[in-house]
Amino acid sequence: MTSKGSWLAKLRPSFSQHQPSKRPSVDHGQTPEPDVSSISSDPMSSSRRQSSAPIYAHFTAENLTIGAGVAIFHVASERVVVCYHPKEDYWFLPKGRRDANEETAVGAVREGYEESGYVNRLLPLPLPHRQPSIRDKADSRYTPFFTEPIWTELFPMSSKRQYILFWYVAETVPPAVEDVVKMQQRVSRDELLEKDAKAVNEERKQPPLPVPYVLPELFPKNMTLKERIAMEPEGYQPVKHHGTGVDSDELTYESYLLPLEEAMRKLRGSVSADVVRRAWEGIQLRTKMEEATTSS
Repeated sequence: MTSKGSWLAKLRPSFSQHQPSKRPSVDHGQTPEPDVSSISSDPMSSSRRQSSAPIYAHFTAENLTIGAGVAIFHVASERVVVCYHPKEDYWFLPKGRRDANEETAVGAVREGYEESGYVNRLLPLPLPHRQPSIRDKADSRYTPFFTEPIWTELFPMSSKRQYILFWYVAETVPPAVEDVVKMQQRVSRDELLEKDAKAVNEERKQPPLPVPYVLPELFPKNMTLKERIAMEPEGYQPVKHHGTGVDSDELTYESYLLPLEEAMRKLRGSVSADVVRRAWEGIQLRTKMEEATTSS
């Protein structure tokens, strides 16, 4: 929840090459490559960015910054959250530095909330990775879906300092989870005010204290995407919280749930576009896998 500071603005061109646009009207081997050959009917299937060549590098802790970003989907309506910086006129996916002692994945969903206002949680997908995983389907811990980063960026902050950014996939939460988060936020804020009488006095003179961040419950392991979508009434619109930014710059950000085609146009030419494309392929593949399991 730390302020990003002015250095971030200097990095934006190398961050993801955003294009300006107007506002909208246990196994140690690699997991098998999922078959995504049949998933090409959407307009996002062109201009795929390839992985860079592997490199050798090393950095001391004071010269390495670890960040995380997230593509937040509302799966039922096939939309994704995209943010807009009105002062500098560019579109982006939520991202930022993780806090000290914070898990990188938690930092991703927190940044997603702070910069966009949407409560979100990681969405497990069947995308390939190289981390150890359970391969025995008889093992109760087995799952074909993972919440590993789907993309990683490396770029220099200066002649000595390096930034590494991990991209994750998340979903907006259903109404029941949203209600729990709101309740926990109220409790956390009340406890804060009780401990600090001075804060109560200051609140009478200044804007209200920021709402404490609450990490929502994880996506249920045995829930299908179809069952997850059924948790929302028809036409449900995910809740967008306001005033969630942690600094003056973030408080100016705008965020929109955009159809995939429109989001890709806003993000064109950037790594963010590749993140959205790859994530949506994973969502489609998970849907196909679950449908095949149900029909068999």
